[in-house]
Amino acid sequence: MIITKTPFRMSFFGGGTDIPSFFKEHGGAVISTTFDKYCYVNVRHLPPFMPYYSELVYSRFERVNRIDDIEHPAIREAMRMLDIHEIRLTYEGDLPARTGLGTSSTFAVGMLNAFYALKGKHVGKRKLAEDAIRLERELCHEAGGWQDQIAAAYGGMNRIDFHDNGFKVTPVIIHPDRKKLLNDNLILFYTGVSRLSAEIQQDTINHQHDKTAQLKEMLSLVDEAQKILEDKHADMNDFGRLLDYTWRLKRSSGGRISNTMIDTLYERGLKAGALGGKLLGAGGGGFLLFYVEKDKQQQVLKELEELMHVPFCFETEGTTVIHYSPIVYIPRKDIKI
Repeated sequence: MIITKTPFRMSFFGGGTDIPSFFKEHGGAVISTTFDKYCYVNVRHLPPFMPYYSELVYSRFERVNRIDDIEHPAIREAMRMLDIHEIRLTYEGDLPARTGLGTSSTFAVGMLNAFYALKGKHVGKRKLAEDAIRLERELCHEAGGWQDQIAAAYGGMNRIDFHDNGFKVTPVIIHPDRKKLLNDNLILFYTGVSRLSAEIQQDTINHQHDKTAQLKEMLSLVDEAQKILEDKHADMNDFGRLLDYTWRLKRSSGGRISNTMIDTLYERGLKAGALGGKLLGAGGGGFLLFYVEKDKQQQVLKELEELMHVPFCFETEGTTVIHYSPIVYIPRKDIKI
């Protein structure tokens, strides 16, 4: 039995510039972090006396006799890619799917990590990120960028740069006291609305030629944000103000990024004392993140008390194998591919 633990991510700056059609022409970069909410993937080979060949448990329940019969595209294509057969796979997450935290990519990274371990292989974080990108973007033909897979694999607070030849991950060099201050000044709310990120990403891609100027400006803000984080003399509150600026830019880059409900919640948060914030992920729902100074936090929490407050702490590990009990796999003679 193999169990992997993979963190969800929150993206601060540069979202949208990680899409290949943009960064291969203009370059791209994001600043993001992972935090202590995780997805867990449990994988084992099925005993040979079961009347089916694979059992998959996620938001649905599948028992199949052929890989081709698997309905979950990422599981099906990952099993094909790594030549995995006769398994029981279960997925559990600390937070709901389709909520802007890169949940599908986090699952992809954790599943691939588990599959490699099942085959007795240890692979590095870069390989896991690259394989997850290939799985989602090429084999499953899902629209979107590259940042989620990389963040989930590597963990921590990083600047990720995108270019023709791939990507580069650089840790943000931030003093522990400043990092704690940032963590303490961020408040995360769940709006209760889920949505398909790929659909919103595709809408953004379809209209990208109209939004190049906004995306270029969003890219330039990555440098500004990094300076604020790394300069011990900089005012950390400027990070919150910059979040507000980048969120307003992002809203102008796609018609489905926000809606009246999200806009109203966001403005209420600002009026209650937040300096800035953003909707995490591609848009349309999910989680709202606010930057709020300590003395204003109770006012914001009271103003948005109908939303679920989700306390969190930054994490640094990325995807890990937390349980490893391998068994010898002997293929069944009647196996159906």
